[in-house]
Amino acid sequence: MKTSLKNEQQKKSYLPKKSFMHRKYQFAFVLIILLMMGNVCAQIPHPSWSGQSNIYEVNLRQYSSSGSIKDFEKSLPRLKQMGVEILWFMPITPIGKEGRKMTESELGSYYAVMDYKAVNPEFGTMADWKALVKHAHAMGFKVITDWVANHSAVDNHWMKTHPSFYVHDASGNTVSPYDWTDVKKLDYSNRELRDSMMDAMLFWIKESNIDGFRCDVAEDVPVDFWKECIAKLRKKKYVFMLAEGEKPNLHAAGFDATYTWDMMREMQNLYTGKHTVTQFDSSLNASIAKFPASAYRMYFTTNHDENSWNGTEFEKYGDAYKTFAVLSQTMYQSIPLVYSGQEIPNKKRLKFFVKDPLDWSQGFAMAPFYKTLLRLRKTNPALAAGASYKRLATSSDAAIFAYMRQSGSHKVLVILNLSKTLQSFYINNANINGGSVNLFKGTGESVSTKRKFSMEPWEYLVFDYK
Repeated sequence: MKTSLKNEQQKKSYLPKKSFMHRKYQFAFVLIILLMMGNVCAQIPHPSWSGQSNIYEVNLRQYSSSGSIKDFEKSLPRLKQMGVEILWFMPITPIGKEGRKMTESELGSYYAVMDYKAVNPEFGTMADWKALVKHAHAMGFKVITDWVANHSAVDNHWMKTHPSFYVHDASGNTVSPYDWTDVKKLDYSNRELRDSMMDAMLFWIKESNIDGFRCDVAEDVPVDFWKECIAKLRKKKYVFMLAEGEKPNLHAAGFDATYTWDMMREMQNLYTGKHTVTQFDSSLNASIAKFPASAYRMYFTTNHDENSWNGTEFEKYGDAYKTFAVLSQTMYQSIPLVYSGQEIPNKKRLKFFVKDPLDWSQGFAMAPFYKTLLRLRKTNPALAAGASYKRLATSSDAAIFAYMRQSGSHKVLVILNLSKTLQSFYINNANINGGSVNLFKGTGESVSTKRKFSMEPWEYLVFDYK
């Protein structure tokens, strides 16, 4: 940057004298260019379409009785109507057969990859997948797939053709991460393994034109690999990258978004009474402070792991399941997640290794709720990932969590009663003054510091300032 400025100054010394106004405009032009260069140097830009987007996680196996790509494709119009934008598919690659846990009748873990360059026959064919991606793109969706770079199935062909791709213990045996005995850990000290993994990821971009990846246990893969990999992928297509992890250095490697397990746990702690609103606020501020302002964070109330292993959103948050969904959709830096079946709402833990399809016959009672939030995110820049966030003081801060998201003149006011009791209070911030739309009532309302609010336990209010 210093060299560029010096060159610009040298060029100016050879120019004939200009009028004051001409020199003023010339200086302004140079300043704009330098500021643009500074922004590029400061951070890796996100895909242009991602800042006000959202993610919908697709559990293909449990989505329909067939679990097929073709049957899921029938849901695209409904999801489009709901406001879904990014479709994240759990792994669509073939699943290993050797070492499957429990019974032989099980279909195995999605995350035990037997072949990195094929489609699981359980779901359909490569032609089915390509047709789905093309259809989704035509409707305005983006498509990302789950990618398992940390480990492979026990019977992945690499085990025979490239045994050096795997971590071995002192006795020369391959190693399983954690208690995942159906998979073996890959060794990123091996240069050929790194190149092969990047080649496999590029395969999916070239073959089916997907828009990015959600990377499984990303924290367990060396960050220097991700930095090289993401840079290489983006030379082919500027992909969106979601890391299953919450270490800030994943963003330095090029990931757009990381998980917010910390805040998911805090929501549960708050509901159960283990933590207070003050502690919740402190945890949120600490979480925000750890990450660069440009980082996207994926907020959620459930996902495939949480639902199957730790309980449904109803088990974890009870009467507050909607309240925390509102927070997830409106929080600072958030690219929020909706998991398959939340729009029903699904109230059962979906089995992980066997067939356990969602019951769509119940209807879509929660779809209007999510549609309202997703459309607000898309239409009001105040909910863009980089828009400002400020908690607002109230006369009942021990129970009420109120905050303003703002971008220029665009504002969204969120008020949450994070308690089990009725609350009456005022908001002591003049920035709330003005006309707005009460989002879930659809009515125009005037909000001001003089207004006395009254909210039921776990009630939520969202005001959209047009």
